[in-house]
Amino acid sequence: MNPEPAPDTLPPSLTGLTTYLLSRTGKAARGLLAARLARRGLRLWHMAVLAALADFGPHAQRELAVRLSVDPSDITKVVDDLAAATWVERTRDPADRRRVRVHATPAGLTALTELQAEAEAVQATLLTPLTPAERTQLTDLLHRVFETLPTGG
Repeated sequence: MNPEPAPDTLPPSLTGLTTYLLSRTGKAARGLLAARLARRGLRLWHMAVLAALADFGPHAQRELAVRLSVDPSDITKVVDDLAAATWVERTRDPADRRRVRVHATPAGLTALTELQAEAEAVQATLLTPLTPAERTQLTDLLHRVFETLPTGG
């Protein structure tokens, strides 16, 4: 992997583009969080599945894949990992025995709290140059943009 170039060595015509800055910042944020999770033997998808289950409740495994835009075979591997850690359990849906429902266990919810603390630590590091008010403003602005993103792509 190539080291990241110093910001002052990049072409100003690129760093003048908000989309370029968002992309580079997002890449750095994702890399920092992925590294923190990797120390625990986890990937971002593990955290995403736990978060979806905590926020929205039990899901059919297929619905979970759709909600998170993950290939069904990949979601199976992630859920397998989480089940091995006893963070999720699979049960047959009583309404349709062909469907498998996944729910977070108390241990999984505890783990999610720890993972969220890891994410918040990365966020605090990444946003060190900003004041608390600027962090709030950045979050608000990003939410406004995020809420209007096209779906399905």
